[in-house]
Amino acid sequence: MLTGPILPTLLRLALPNVLAMGSATAVGIAETAYIGQLGLTPLAAMALVFPFAMLMQMFSAGAMGGGISSAVARALGGKDVVRAETLALHAALIGLTCGLFFTAFFLLFGPLLYAGLGGRGEVLSEATRYANVLFAGVVAIWLTNSLASVLRGSGDMRTPSAVILGASAVQIVMGACLGLGFGPFPRLGMPGVALGQVIAFSGATLFLLHRLCRADARVRLKWKGVPLSRGMFFDILRVGALACLSPLQSVATVLIITALVARTGVESLAGYGIGARLEFLLIPIAFGIGVAAVPMVGMAIGAGDVARARRVAWTAGGVSALLLAVIGLVVTVAPNLWSGMFTQSPGVLASAASYLRSAGPAFPFFGLGLTLFFASQGAGKVMGTVLAATARLAVVAVVGWILAAQGASATAMFLLVGAAMVVYGLGASAAIHFTSWGPLTKR
Repeated sequence: MLTGPILPTLLRLALPNVLAMGSATAVGIAETAYIGQLGLTPLAAMALVFPFAMLMQMFSAGAMGGGISSAVARALGGKDVVRAETLALHAALIGLTCGLFFTAFFLLFGPLLYAGLGGRGEVLSEATRYANVLFAGVVAIWLTNSLASVLRGSGDMRTPSAVILGASAVQIVMGACLGLGFGPFPRLGMPGVALGQVIAFSGATLFLLHRLCRADARVRLKWKGVPLSRGMFFDILRVGALACLSPLQSVATVLIITALVARTGVESLAGYGIGARLEFLLIPIAFGIGVAAVPMVGMAIGAGDVARARRVAWTAGGVSALLLAVIGLVVTVAPNLWSGMFTQSPGVLASAASYLRSAGPAFPFFGLGLTLFFASQGAGKVMGTVLAATARLAVVAVVGWILAAQGASATAMFLLVGAAMVVYGLGASAAIHFTSWGPLTKR
């Protein structure tokens, strides 16, 4: 982690993460398939809750999780195992507290949010029944991702990835059994689907607790004799809490583009939906590489080797950009390879092709920006890359409003998506280049 060749080490750490993140895609496909068997109303209800469920994953795994991994890695880089173990306890308490907070928040205000997204009548009722079970158990999701981030910060990528893969498999099976009533299980409908996820992540939490409490754990989670410290909470939260702005900005960007494209017609909106689905599938690649960079950067910063930390960041960003450039090239040249899997409507295919040809060449900038965001978490200096995401959102909002006022076509909106990705990638690169990455003061 501190002296080995950067690229081979990075790829070895990234592969398990990419596979684990890919399992989330499999869960989404499977759940959509068997919820579809419950009827149109449950499908519409899931669409209302899905953005908030995704935010929980993005907050706990990517944003706060990155802050946890960064703090643990920097402690280990400075050969301070006691500090790393103290941070592990604080990380678990942060996960528990955040989970309880969001449980209370969505149980109280969830129905208002789903109604604000257009939920009415049976759809709203079904969404509330589904979400109440899901968010009643969201503590398990927060604890799983918090504990997994402690392990990632210690350089162990395989255990968290294996746990996430296992949890995904259990979620698919139990969600189907409880939702559709397979075998001896009752048919609980949408609440049963949500219960499958709660069961899966509860099991994952228990396994990770056992793993971290073992005597041979590199960073051991100790419940007794470890004093709580405001400084330890601050070390995690000053990175993780600020990083939570990034997923909020990403969701806001997608919502704004969706609203802008919707003004140009149904076929344009459907084509954008198909193209944007591919964009969401690119995230696991950039996420997997970025999360692997967090402990490598953090340990180098903890050891005082800022030059190596920067080399890791640029290497990770370059790998991510290269992989997404290949995907972008393929869909730019042959867009129907992707969109043809979802529709045969000539109008929708043409719209999707327009989107992919407009945004596809910018995919490497998207991957570069997202991966550098995680690398900056490892350094504990995340403000610059968060501002890069703010710049992307601002470009979409301001230029999109101007284009909409002029009655611009859907193609113009699609070109705006690509331009905003370029702004994000270049902005994140500038943030990494100009931000000082000196060792951080311990508290």
